[in-house]
Amino acid sequence: MRLAIPALALTLMLAACGPSGPTPVKSGPRLQASLVASWPTVGPPRQVAFSRDGKLAALSDASGNITIRDAGTWKALKQLHHPGGATSVAFDADGSRLFSGGYDGIVREWDPRSGTPARLFRGPTGTIWTLDVSPDGHRLAAAGEDAIVRIWNLDGNSPAVELRGHARNVWDVQFSPDGKQLASGSFDDSVRLWDVASGRLLKTLSGHTEAVVGLDFSPDGKLLATGADDSTIRFWRASDGAPLRTIDNGLHVDKVAFSPDGRWLVSGGHARPAIATLWHQLTGGGADGPSVRIWRAQDGAAVAAIPHPDDVIFVAFSSDGRWLVTSGEDNRFRLWRLRAVPG
Repeated sequence: MRLAIPALALTLMLAACGPSGPTPVKSGPRLQASLVASWPTVGPPRQVAFSRDGKLAALSDASGNITIRDAGTWKALKQLHHPGGATSVAFDADGSRLFSGGYDGIVREWDPRSGTPARLFRGPTGTIWTLDVSPDGHRLAAAGEDAIVRIWNLDGNSPAVELRGHARNVWDVQFSPDGKQLASGSFDDSVRLWDVASGRLLKTLSGHTEAVVGLDFSPDGKLLATGADDSTIRFWRASDGAPLRTIDNGLHVDKVAFSPDGRWLVSGGHARPAIATLWHQLTGGGADGPSVRIWRAQDGAAVAAIPHPDDVIFVAFSSDGRWLVTSGEDNRFRLWRLRAVPG
């Protein structure tokens, strides 16, 4: 018995030190990140949303706090509270409205500058995990635990259009840049493309072997990137869903996001393999892991690995592409300054 414990500990330590994904390249164009600030949260951090004019950032956490920050000075301007806990946030097209989804199954509308609450959007059963507002500001999409994607018309009071097809909870939804398509990723391992105007299913994208947790359209609308618990990132042609490239991240991927210029893709995910995570939770040991990676969109090369002490569930570029915000399970948001390195 005395020998078994050191043997197990050794196995865990070796796992913690083992390889976990690609080594960043040292040639060609790259993007470097340097830590500027770290903001503690009451509950585990959840999502980050930037207004499209680049002036505001909204950061949500599981306690229900939503902090509005000036995206120029990064000072906190307002703090809102979504009862029961806030999971997701999204600004409308001009930044005059903010929407939050929560564990209570309700989407709430706010004036982000005054902090005044406005409408409530009801219908979902269970947690809402994801929100997005169409580029023209006329539609709001939400999805979560009940596996139904709902789209509300923000110009009226009509009931939501319900998009049914996913077999399990939906982790991420996003409108295409032209607003004509909506992509959804689910725990059923699939990605679905929907026609927004009709609500018709256009295509089911198969290839991931575990839950699809994050997705993002490229700014030009030509590509769709998806990340999953199968530790891969996949690129698809957005027009017809054709698979283009698969990247092995080495660890679970929780979120992917294109930079505003489309040159880079950032991914957030697990810091360590499962057994090393257990070692970390039991002992606090183990070095920071590569929870965040930056990839060159053109060829899929890893150009940076950004260490975090714990898993990262959300990543977001600022509207001007100069900043990156990450949300870590160690109860901190982190702000990174980005610098391009020419090839």
